[in-house]
Amino acid sequence: MFAARGFPCARLRLAGRPAARRSALLCHGAAAAVPPAPPGLPLLGGARRRLLALGGLSPSAAAAAAAGRGAAGAAPCEPRRRERGGPGAAGGGFRPSRVAVVVKTTRYEFEQQRYRYAGLSEEDLKQLLALKGSNYAGLLERHRIHTKNVEHVVDSLRNERIEVRLVKRREYNEETVRWADAVISAGGDGTMLLAASKVFDKFKPVIGVNTDPERSEGHLCLPVRYTRSFPEALQKLYRGEFRWQWRQRIRLYLEGTGINPTPVDLHEQQLSQEQHSRAHINERFQDQGSDISGPHLLPVRALNEVFIGESLSSRENFKSCKPSFKFSLHRASYYEISVDDGPWEKQKSSGLNVCTGTGSKAWSYNINKVAHQAVEEILKIDSTAKKRGSLDMPLNTDLVQKVTNDFNESLLYSPEEPKMFFSVREPIVNRVFSSSRQRGFSSKVCVRSRCWDACMVVDGGTSFEFNDGAIASILIDTQDALCTVLLEE
Repeated sequence: MFAARGFPCARLRLAGRPAARRSALLCHGAAAAVPPAPPGLPLLGGARRRLLALGGLSPSAAAAAAAGRGAAGAAPCEPRRRERGGPGAAGGGFRPSRVAVVVKTTRYEFEQQRYRYAGLSEEDLKQLLALKGSNYAGLLERHRIHTKNVEHVVDSLRNERIEVRLVKRREYNEETVRWADAVISAGGDGTMLLAASKVFDKFKPVIGVNTDPERSEGHLCLPVRYTRSFPEALQKLYRGEFRWQWRQRIRLYLEGTGINPTPVDLHEQQLSQEQHSRAHINERFQDQGSDISGPHLLPVRALNEVFIGESLSSRENFKSCKPSFKFSLHRASYYEISVDDGPWEKQKSSGLNVCTGTGSKAWSYNINKVAHQAVEEILKIDSTAKKRGSLDMPLNTDLVQKVTNDFNESLLYSPEEPKMFFSVREPIVNRVFSSSRQRGFSSKVCVRSRCWDACMVVDGGTSFEFNDGAIASILIDTQDALCTVLLEE
């Protein structure tokens, strides 16, 4: 809850934790729950945790050791589900008994589902894709490669007598997460984001497997060599030859007038702008509590980023005086922003991006990175500087490349660092609107919407209505960290 309920973006009181969360940290059945870390302080912090995790300790064991709990010779704290083979199994490794495998929908499957209502045959689909400029044979080949690699992962698990539940996007829910000791995403980074979106247990590992390495980058997945040699990855997990990585995630509080805390799944509906707006309206009428001013803790956590801006296309059609003629007018995003409890600043831009360390390599990086050409032109902007001696270094390719690389690398940071990086896209600056900081690190960002058809989108897949009067508080709580696995190449 907020310290001052009526004051927007007041400081949050995050110290209190539900009993269910605290009960996850018990030392071999000890009755007393371990008290939560103070707000704003990482539960698993810095180099000490990394050194402990290098030994392959279970998520909870590393957490307990990093907190300094347990006497010499005593077993580390472990989650209560240990008897089912979850994290904390004997030997310092990880041997799950139940695994949920979340499988992506390939482009081939998507096209099949999209036109199934028309009763298209396979030949019809082939011709339709050709008209759209898509290669049917290529889509089918990528689908077969993905399917083969998924079968390899599933067979590897079952050969180890691990119970497997194979689920698609529509079947993946909270019950599946509760059932599993670990969740494996079989796809690319998008599938990993989907798999992580429903996991709120800090000690339930989520492991990504890139099932089409030639076409998918897979930053969040295991090294590509394990795609076709997954039994080797399992053996390393059993032997503890890995380290746990707690990727920090963003939580969101929403308050204000006429807010709607019900999310819309963008992946599921592949919505157009009109459909997207209608979906939000439908959800608002279905949710009788939408008029409550909040603050509401939204039921999602952002692993990559949160984006706030006018809806999908960011354009509005207007009728002119001529019949049946329309033109488009770009609509900028209008909002007020406060960084780290600082003063509110009115801004207009093409949107606001707030990312984690995980997301600093994704959209945020591409928003802020500079090109070699831009750096070269900036360094050349005053051609007389060299003559006056104010630029005492030669302007050569190596210098330009070094400046470019140094700046771009400064945009990246560790997924485990409990801080955020915000980016204002294309700010409009004039006598009314300002942008004193276009980008920067922060621990909290608050945004008050002045938009008319805006959304707050989490990891590109979950959208919340965010219009005039709504206030979002964006911050990181270390209790929301996602447990993932790092294996060596």
